[in-house]
Parts: sequence; C-alpha cells; structure tokens
Amino acid sequence: MVSTLGVAVVGFGWMGRVHTQAYARVPHHFPQLSLRPELIAVADEVPGRADEAAGRYGFATAARDWREVAADPRVQAVSIAAPNFLHREIGTAMAEAGKHIWIEKPVGLTAEDARAVAGAVAKAGVQGAVGFNYRNAPAVAAARELIATGEIGAVTHVRIRLFSDYAAHPEGALTWRYERERGGSGVLGDLASHGVDLARFLLGEIESLAADTAVFVPERARPTGATAGHTRSAGGELGPVENEDYVSCLLRFDSGARGVLEACRVSVGEQNNYGFEIHGTKGAVFWDFRRMGELGVSRGTAYQDQPVSTVYVGPGHGEYAAFQPGSANSMGYDDLKVIEAYRFLRSIAEGTAYGATLDDAVRSATALDAMARSAERGGWVSPA
Repeated sequence: MVSTLGVAVVGFGWMGRVHTQAYARVPHHFPQLSLRPELIAVADEVPGRADEAAGRYGFATAARDWREVAADPRVQAVSIAAPNFLHREIGTAMAEAGKHIWIEKPVGLTAEDARAVAGAVAKAGVQGAVGFNYRNAPAVAAARELIATGEIGAVTHVRIRLFSDYAAHPEGALTWRYERERGGSGVLGDLASHGVDLARFLLGEIESLAADTAVFVPERARPTGATAGHTRSAGGELGPVENEDYVSCLLRFDSGARGVLEACRVSVGEQNNYGFEIHGTKGAVFWDFRRMGELGVSRGTAYQDQPVSTVYVGPGHGEYAAFQPGSANSMGYDDLKVIEAYRFLRSIAEGTAYGATLDDAVRSATALDAMARSAERGGWVSPA
C-alpha cells in the first residue's frame, strides 16, 4: 500500500532546488517505495524566491519564515538547505516539532551544533538524513565492497582530494560563506566534510590527524544585494575572508592505515576534481567523480608492475539499477540526490536508518574541529 508524505524545503538556493527535484523523481526510479512525497511548503527569506519556487514546482504553500513550516501540521518531513549558520536552529526546531529531517552537511558550524541536531532527532524519535551525497555513487559502493572483501588486501594508505575553483575568482562576493560566524570553517565544512565521510565510509574510523590550513584570497568585495550560489561583486567595500580556502590533513585510521586528505575552493583549473586513491597490500582502487561510473582497479598476485583495469559499474552496484539497465551508462550528480531522497524516505517508511545519518554528521564535524585545532596548535590530535 502506498501512502503520501507531506514534505517541505527550507532554503531554496541551488541545493533546495536539487532536493525538490529529487523528491519529484523518487517515485519514477524507486516505484517499490511505500511513501510518495507530496510538496507541501517551501520557505526562503529572500523576497519572492519561495513564491517563484512554489509556482515552478507546485508547492502548496510559500513562506519567508521557516517557522511557518515548523508549525504546519501537513508537513511531516523537511529538507533543510539553508545556510550553515541556520542549521542548528532550524534542525532542532523541526525535530522538536516531530518532523523527519534531511539536512545538508556540515549540519551547523561545529561538532557541538551537529550534536545538538542529532540529540533533538534522537529525542523526538524521528529520522535524520545528511547530505553526504558522494557515498551514494554506485562506484563508491563498489569500491567499498572491494575493500571489505579483501580484493586489494589490507588497506595501507589512501589519498582523498576535493579541489574546486568556485571561489577562485578574486571578484567572488564576500557572502556568508566567508565569515567565521555564519560560514564556519570554510572549505573544511564545505568540501573536507565530504572527504571525511568518504574516508570513514570506505576505511572506518579516524584515530588521529594533523592538519594545515591557509587563506589564499584574503579580501573580497561585499555584495550590494541578495546572493545565490557564488556571485561576483566588483567595486564594493572590501572585507576580510575569515575562514579557510585550503586544508591538507594527514590521517591515521583505527585499522592502522594512513591517509592524506586535501581540499581547496580556490584551485584555478580544477572543476569538481573529487576522488580517491586507495592502496592495499595486494592491489588498489581509484575513483574520480568526473568519471563517476568508472573505477580503476588493480588486483592479482603480481604486486610489481601489476596493471590497472577500468571497471564500468552497472546494475549490481549500489542503486545503479534504478537508473540504467546496463553497465557504462552515465549517471550524474542529481542522481546521487535522488538516491539520498530514496534512502531518507525509506528510513521513514521502515523506521530504520538508511544512508548517511546525523551520527555520521557528528563524526565528520568532530574530525573537522580536530583539523582546526591541529592547524592552530600544530601536531597530531584525536577527533574523539
């Protein structure tokens, strides 16, 4: 039996739109799901943005204040895609109102914020999903299986990279993203949070770490109006960039494996260059987000001069079969969000968590806080 679930989206920038489109697509890709999302409400404080979203996507109600969503009895689940500094307030309020939440990472500005939201979700007995979308790629699921079954032996070391140029232009506006009070730890929360989640998802818990950070574009012009995405602003009053453009981090895992995680938002010439290289005692596995459906795999008994083969993921890997019937058909970023929406809705339907949870958000945020401490003080620190 199929029933409907009233959903809302709070914050309708690019990510709010991605969540909305994912809800619309879920029934087509996952017809076996017993819940069908119904778009009830959208909220955004920018004048006219929620009304435009309602008209385009069919939300029944539009509001500027997210509190109207929290008070709406028709809404049973909420996507929270507002700026980071609002995550704690909105996330805890929605959970306390008895609503399931799908919240974008990094779930606030600090591990304390993430813990507060996780605590509210646990106390209310609702489901909580987090936007660590890269773990949803079928190739990442295939890599995890290769590692778990010992195909590459015991993992010895990993390199995880997240390089982008979205903040590389010196005329990029000084939005909330670059303020410590509202944007938190900059590239740590924005990109390195994904890297930590991938590291944990693939290799297990991090025992200790040592990090270094830098700001490479120290000043930006303040915007003169509302912004969305990564707006440029030339000629305005300059202000300081308060949080990190770059982080590099050495990792030690509970398993004994070693790792390097590097993330940068001002990498000229790099567009979404995200991926990993994982080496084991018998082989290796490589993944590049820009070639999302491929894995480079080396396995066998040669050890020296052992070749690397390209493996195209297919219906046997992750949720690939919900999108394509045969290997090597392309998937895209938005598909990962459809998978995320499906797992969120399935969690609500079955009362069991599927996919990334608030616990994953807390553990990622704890590692990010440890990176910041290490960069400030120097030396190795424990994320515990």
